[in-house]
Amino acid sequence: MYAIGYDIGSSSVKASIIRSTGGSVVATAKYPDQEFEIIAHQTGWAEQDPAMWWDAICKVTQRLLSETDIKSKDIESIGIAYQMHGLVLIDKEYQVLRPSIIWCDSRAVDIGNQAFKEIGEQHCLSHLLNPPGNFTAAKLKWVKDHEPDIYKRIHKILLPGDYINLQLTGKLNTTISGMSEGIFWDFQHNAISKELMDYFGFSDDHIPNVIPSFSIQGKVSAKSANATGLTEGTLVTYRAGDQPNNAMSLGVMDPGEVAATGGTSGVVYGVVERPVYDRLGRVNCFAHVNHTKDQPRIGVLLCINGAGILYSWLRQHIAKEGASFDVLEDLIQSIPPGSQGLRIIPFGNGAERMLQNENPRAQVNNLQFNIHTRAHMIRAGLEGVAFAFVYGLEIMQEIGLQVSKIRVGNDNLFQSASFSSIIADLSGCELEIVNTTGAVGAARASRKAIGARDSDDQLAIVMTYYPKSSADIYTHAYNLWKQDLEHLLTKTD
Repeated sequence: MYAIGYDIGSSSVKASIIRSTGGSVVATAKYPDQEFEIIAHQTGWAEQDPAMWWDAICKVTQRLLSETDIKSKDIESIGIAYQMHGLVLIDKEYQVLRPSIIWCDSRAVDIGNQAFKEIGEQHCLSHLLNPPGNFTAAKLKWVKDHEPDIYKRIHKILLPGDYINLQLTGKLNTTISGMSEGIFWDFQHNAISKELMDYFGFSDDHIPNVIPSFSIQGKVSAKSANATGLTEGTLVTYRAGDQPNNAMSLGVMDPGEVAATGGTSGVVYGVVERPVYDRLGRVNCFAHVNHTKDQPRIGVLLCINGAGILYSWLRQHIAKEGASFDVLEDLIQSIPPGSQGLRIIPFGNGAERMLQNENPRAQVNNLQFNIHTRAHMIRAGLEGVAFAFVYGLEIMQEIGLQVSKIRVGNDNLFQSASFSSIIADLSGCELEIVNTTGAVGAARASRKAIGARDSDDQLAIVMTYYPKSSADIYTHAYNLWKQDLEHLLTKTD
């Protein structure tokens, strides 16, 4: 028997089929081969047609089934991961009323900022754990204000994953984790926030039934079975936004566990056992996939814009033309830890949320022409990005995260042994490299919801980095780097 998982992103849908026993990956696919279109009628806007996501679900499922010997009747569960914060509006006939306003659309920033002040900053933080910001609730208020005819026709508001579940099963529901990412969930009352709904003038009738992320979300309908090639009656048993799902895919479920990704931008996501918030707004806090009233599990999310983009810049502009990442790693290994005093601040990719939206830009410090070479620059750049991750961990620790273990995917920056070692050394924690993806994680999660054994032995851990004695060298270099950053931030004030 098998399970299938979907990861609905803003560029494509990825899907994976795994074996129910052991969780090994049988097949993966994505659709489309080119990226989804993002519609931008104005600067700062970003919309997508939800029908495009559903068409991709159908096509990628057909592709997987046609490329394997697997019969759809042998798929016993389905899991869904999806791009967070998007707004999908449907009418009473379950027809989409307008393109989805997706996560990277910024039109509702001012609406969220005003709500934060007028509802009350303390109330928003203690009840919602976040300012309303540019999240789903603020996007809905924009529609109410600017498209009243559409707003009047709303039957239900959905997140992207809720819409895909509706298409698969015909069932209208959402999750606690989903409502919290939309900033609708009141953690003190364990319900949709009355204060937020009243302030914006929203109707409670617009909110679908709220169910756990791990539960029967519905069964594949005859209509969707015909469209996808799945078997009618197959259970959909799991749904979560991409960041909580990525953490879950890495086995990050319990307090003290931390997930991280190191692509163009970086993400650190840790779990705490009680509702927390950051008065300085450097992180966001949402219900994790296993959050309940009796056993709270809050995901603390921190983003780093200046991450892999610096390493890519160094490869393109500083390394010799055509240098592979393996060649860069060899250059890094040729230079001692601390880069003989050369330090790079990596924040050259726009304002940094974890720096309270300051944009200090990148900076090279203590460059000495008689000592430092191209290899020093590359190592100092990698160290600078690693230091930014550790700096982010310290911010999360300030608001209550106790870091006991870090798990990361086997890709991007974490394929560098040097990068992974620095973070393990400075955090004082084991760092485990795991072979997984969001779609694989969603498939495995779907098995848990129907009683599969929840065991770490399904995690494909390919490498573990342990803190070493060289941490003292990195601690000195990191402290100097922090002094550079603090000086830079003082100058930008």
